Amino acid sequence: MQKSNPKKPVRPARKQSVQPGLEEVMNPAPVFEKSNTKNGKLHNKVAVITGGDSGIGRAVAVAFAKEGADVAIAYFNEHTDAEITCEHITFAGRECMLIAGDISNEKHCNDIVKKVIKKFKKIDILVNNAAVQYPQESITDISAAQLHKTFETNIYPHFYLTKAALPYIPKGGSIICTTSVTAYRGSSHLIDYSSTKGAIVSFVRSLSASLSEKGIRVNGVAPGPIWTPLIPATFTAEEVAKFGTDVPLKRAGQPVEVAPCYVFLASNEASYLTGQILHPNGGEIING
Repeated sequence: MQKSNPKKPVRPARKQSVQPGLEEVMNPAPVFEKSNTKNGKLHNKVAVITGGDSGIGRAVAVAFAKEGADVAIAYFNEHTDAEITCEHITFAGRECMLIAGDISNEKHCNDIVKKVIKKFKKIDILVNNAAVQYPQESITDISAAQLHKTFETNIYPHFYLTKAALPYIPKGGSIICTTSVTAYRGSSHLIDYSSTKGAIVSFVRSLSASLSEKGIRVNGVAPGPIWTPLIPATFTAEEVAKFGTDVPLKRAGQPVEVAPCYVFLASNEASYLTGQILHPNGGEIING
């Protein structure tokens, strides 16, 4: 019986030292847009996107702008990435607002909403997207400090920002949360990260039921392996080189291949969807 060949590297083995990572130094660079086509699905909407400086967040921000939305990007400290994203938004003819800071701090989340309302007067779309991950071989390697950091970054801000933004989100508004394929299949080396992503699925389902009478839809996106700065910032060079080759499509996805899910969920085309999760994951079969 012929043995299958081990996974071959599909990109250079490179690692970054600090997360969330910088898109400006990635090689190859993630693909976050395809064309300058404008369709107006989000005409004159205002969107707030956490982690909107790079990766999936950047692709979503640019896609929203092309569909007619003004965009406020909340990010940590990746200023160059954020400025590049902002340039693409303004090139699409929309306004961009950059807000740096730590979203694990509830006061900062409240300040984000205050600044957005002061500038744009409304919030139509909230995208809870920012996250961190710290791979460990065993649960015994996960310190209390790491556990706290993962949860306070990945799930607490969903509560903080939703609570702060809710008074300004009108009927027909949309809240979209980024969960992960790991919420469904688990991950032996990302136990705490996967746990937060599972919590986000429950958050989406519970909040959608809570807000249905207000006419505010709440949905999520569960990406599989996507080529973003978080990958070289958290995995070894060898893991980076083979990242994404274990899914049916045999490659990592690009942020631009995920962004249409968010556009759809934010638009009126998804007017009958709430409490749902979309799965751009390269072909993995998901139950749940």
